[in-house]
Amino acid sequence: MEKTAEQRLLEIARSVVEAAVRGEPIPKFEEDHPDLQGHQGAFVTIKNHGRLRGCIGQFTANEPLYQVVRKMALSSAMEDPRFMYDRIMPDELEDIDIEISVLSPLEKTDDPMSIELGKHGIYIRSGGRSGCFLPQVATETGWTKEEFLSQCCAGKAGLSPDAWKDPGTEVLTFTAHIIAEKEEHGG
Repeated sequence: MEKTAEQRLLEIARSVVEAAVRGEPIPKFEEDHPDLQGHQGAFVTIKNHGRLRGCIGQFTANEPLYQVVRKMALSSAMEDPRFMYDRIMPDELEDIDIEISVLSPLEKTDDPMSIELGKHGIYIRSGGRSGCFLPQVATETGWTKEEFLSQCCAGKAGLSPDAWKDPGTEVLTFTAHIIAEKEEHGG
């Protein structure tokens, strides 16, 4: 993806988050850059000095990427259930960093141990429950493959930690192209 397209996605996400947190109208966008037109899933992650403040995404899209990023930025800032009682406040805005993960399509794997930590994200589902971790979670936590899979099962999907070993559990992988403000700010 071209650097200007990446910068534009970050600008869109930042302007949406700031407007939402301040209670202002959410800006609308019309983008014609070809890199922003693809129908791809994306997650928007918001952190304050490394502390998670919101992360919401979707795996598929029926609309252009820039619209997905707009929606996920709004959801991440205002609708992440983990922060229902601890929403981002306007005085935090100068301290937050936004990261966008543009996703590849999901691929089912029959061998969960074939994942590459730091490269693959995982989406695990079984019996109506599901959970996912972006690829960077493995890098940030230092988990082994087993820990990465088990933590996703137990901590995100509400399954038993070893559910990923069950043939009835689907383990899907994906990669993410990461676009981060932090790199842009030299941090």
